[in-house]
Amino acid sequence: MALLDIQGVTRRFGDFTAVDNVSLAVEAGEFFTLLGPSGCGKTTLLRMIAGFDLPDAGRILLNGEDLADSPPELRPVRTVFQSYALFPHMSVEGNVAFPLQMARVPSGERKARIEAALEDVRLQGFNRRYPHELSGGQKQRVAIARALVTHPTMLLLDEPLAALDAKLREDLSIELINLQKEVGIAFVYVTHDQTEALALSHRIAVMNRGRIEQLDEPSKIYGFPRTRFVADFIGHCNLFSGPIREANGSLALVDVDGLGPVRVATATSAAGGARGTIALRPEKIRIAAEAPSGTPDNHFHGAVRDLLYMGDVTVYRVAIEGGTIVEALLANSQSGRAKFFEVGDAVDVSWPVGAGHFIVE
Repeated sequence: MALLDIQGVTRRFGDFTAVDNVSLAVEAGEFFTLLGPSGCGKTTLLRMIAGFDLPDAGRILLNGEDLADSPPELRPVRTVFQSYALFPHMSVEGNVAFPLQMARVPSGERKARIEAALEDVRLQGFNRRYPHELSGGQKQRVAIARALVTHPTMLLLDEPLAALDAKLREDLSIELINLQKEVGIAFVYVTHDQTEALALSHRIAVMNRGRIEQLDEPSKIYGFPRTRFVADFIGHCNLFSGPIREANGSLALVDVDGLGPVRVATATSAAGGARGTIALRPEKIRIAAEAPSGTPDNHFHGAVRDLLYMGDVTVYRVAIEGGTIVEALLANSQSGRAKFFEVGDAVDVSWPVGAGHFIVE
């Protein structure tokens, strides 16, 4: 039995459906992420798990028990908010102690539990400091310690890294992974940041317009998107659409609009005449002054329209003769700016038949 079982949950605000018949399950000890753009319903779903909002339809079960009649303070879950919601007039120790006081934990037990919670988040010795004396990362860890001190069954995190700079987000992402492993409880994490979700999660539910588009492991979400939305939302991706000219077993030939015929491997049955989309990651594309001839690879001729130097890689946008723009990524093999190609250079782009992922529309 799953730790958290969400069954057909719907939440409406007037005529707007924020969460639309969502079902999913979270296992004990899992780092589970709800990922999607603003307004997709992920935070509304998290609030319903926490008890701050109630579904109009469906059920939310924790350890097999329906949470419908349980107020937030009686649910064995705790929430860490983006703002951290620390009490500015309380010390670190006071903030962490607050939920213990509310739960009427005997005073003799509190100190040991506070120290254990601060040790979990590596804030030993910070007991007497106040929130204004802490960095953004330290505030976040205090908020997590306060959530963990009551030993919840599940921890809910609503974009806890969003307010931090990029380097600190990276450092704290690693800390979150290690912390989740150490405490061993399930984390349900909300974010709009795809890179963050891919790095942290055991599984990801990609949401769009109140529904789940795909629920899978990070590598499958990235490498084998099931819908055009998922392919486009997760990372950078070329999306080539057009009618299927012919399909033969595991191979399809797609007449891509503005590009021409493209061969792609497919694991799904596709009928000739139907439309499909090829999702092709830029790192799967080769770019050269001249592509090797006599190979079964897809290859097209064009010219570099734009380039973006990013240190370790350069992203090239190549205008193909048919009018389509193909984005390719090339690793830089030396320090400084590695000028493989410049704007206006004639180039060939190519990729193996199996490099693209085929999506039936």
